[in-house]
Amino acid sequence: MAVGTFQGTNILVVGGAGFVGSNLVTALHEGGAARIRIVDNLLSAERTAVLELPTVEFTEASITDDKVLDALDDIYDYVFHLATYHGNQSSMHDPLADHENNTLTTLKLFNRLSGFGKLRRVVYSSAGCTVAEKVYGEARPTTEEDPVSLHLDSPYQISKIVGEMYANYFNSRFGLPTVIARFQNVYGPGEILGAGRWRGTPATVWRNVTPTFIYRALKGWPLTLENDGESSRDFIYVDDIVRGLMLCATAGAVGEVYNLASGVETTIRALADEINRNVDPPTSIENAERRAWDHSGNRLGSTEKARSSLGFTADTGLRDGIRQTVEWTRANLAAIDAAVDRHRANVTVP
Repeated sequence: MAVGTFQGTNILVVGGAGFVGSNLVTALHEGGAARIRIVDNLLSAERTAVLELPTVEFTEASITDDKVLDALDDIYDYVFHLATYHGNQSSMHDPLADHENNTLTTLKLFNRLSGFGKLRRVVYSSAGCTVAEKVYGEARPTTEEDPVSLHLDSPYQISKIVGEMYANYFNSRFGLPTVIARFQNVYGPGEILGAGRWRGTPATVWRNVTPTFIYRALKGWPLTLENDGESSRDFIYVDDIVRGLMLCATAGAVGEVYNLASGVETTIRALADEINRNVDPPTSIENAERRAWDHSGNRLGSTEKARSSLGFTADTGLRDGIRQTVEWTRANLAAIDAAVDRHRANVTVP
């Protein structure tokens, strides 16, 4: 999975214990990185996700901690900023926590890095939902140049786009070599439902739709389709996201933004059907009302710029990706059960 050359490099991964971050750290280690520093407060991650390797140094803290920031030396070739306050619903429940863990993390990190001279790239993880047109019906691929609405659905989306603005500001003002990677809906092995601490809503457990559906299907619990499952997303396998992040670091142009997307629109009903093809017996499906706050019912990302500029395309199709994720989830049910059980006092579990 290693892309480009990271041989002998020093790398900082903020949020490196999370789902995407831990997969990225593994790939960077395989790519020959000499030293990988992880900073993660484990708000939505597990300590067990951190690789126990001589090349990996882990600090359990928020990057907003001034002591942590002051201790960062100008030794890093690459920085990957993946820290976030996970998810739209958690951010709506507690906008101040979202600000603390999304907006402030970005501002304080970029401010600290702005005086560093060795950096080749700082890769910031943004979200495709911030730019996607708010439509139900036929969606067109969202490009990197599309305008951003001033009417976003959640503090999470707001903080992600503000992070892009800070990336552009610190690049133009201080020459910070920022590259923006806009994620679509990432799924794959390594995502543990309920990881981290309670954050006020059931979304602490039932976070992204793919791991939620797979876990529930393996348990024989029903899958709930809002709006009859007509909403659609652009699902991209975690190995592809990691490869895209690494290409942003090694081939991305400073100051540019790139979609990391499959370019394939999949309805939530089709996702549920694909998951059910991988479990025996398949589980039942229930319908529910559309979420009132979510206006981006149908969306997908354009892949043209990333393909032409980075040489990036998603290699893993949904069928193969779901199969691999179901296999991983089945093999790791005990760890997921333990994380879910941690929140039983706060959330209904069948």
